[in-house]
Amino acid sequence: SRKKENLDKAADEMKAKGAPKVLAIPCDVRKPEEVEAMVEKTMKELGRIDVLVNNAAGNFLCPTELLSYNAFNAVVGIVLHGTFNCTLAAGRKMIESGKGGRILNIVTTYAWTGSAFVVPSACGKAGVAAMTQSLAVEWARHKIRVNAIAPGPFPTEGAWKNLVPPGFEEKMRERVPLRRLGQHEELANLAAFLISPYAAYINGEIVTIDGGEWLQGAGQFNWATGLSPTEWEKMMKK
Repeated sequence: SRKKENLDKAADEMKAKGAPKVLAIPCDVRKPEEVEAMVEKTMKELGRIDVLVNNAAGNFLCPTELLSYNAFNAVVGIVLHGTFNCTLAAGRKMIESGKGGRILNIVTTYAWTGSAFVVPSACGKAGVAAMTQSLAVEWARHKIRVNAIAPGPFPTEGAWKNLVPPGFEEKMRERVPLRRLGQHEELANLAAFLISPYAAYINGEIVTIDGGEWLQGAGQFNWATGLSPTEWEKMMKK
């Protein structure tokens, strides 16, 4: 967060759950100088950086013809430039240490399909996906693994406010073959696995966790999952 009060609240919650040490540093990831300062302070306080999770994002629904240039730049600045800024600053420290590290990027399934009404986010996330796979090859020699997660709908206050109009939550569920939304623990468990030694041979992967949502939307005849037994009977008689 760019706001210290938000970070302090999160840090207190982590400490209450047993985290041994939490260092909260306000930072605008779009500004390389602030990112560099954050990384330097982290090195000074904690000694090294083993893992970087790039989760900062901005997004909102908007017809593209109504977008301003600033709106597009703001989202791409956070998502793509911010991810690059943090990756470069932390990655350099991992390389200098000689011990490597793990980088985990959070993208989205429409990074490869695109999506109407979120063009800035789709462009930014597609860039992060390409960065993930590019650096997985380039930095492997430095013992750095780079992977990504592509989540489907996981309800949060910010995301739902900007992306889900009132009354549309049920439609979100209907888009998922499992007919439910994601649980935060499921996403956290996947992230913990990908940065752990158990995933030591996974590099350059973008792991989808969406209950099958994007596959349901991708298949040309997936709409047929909604046919009733009677309708299927009629179809089979043709």
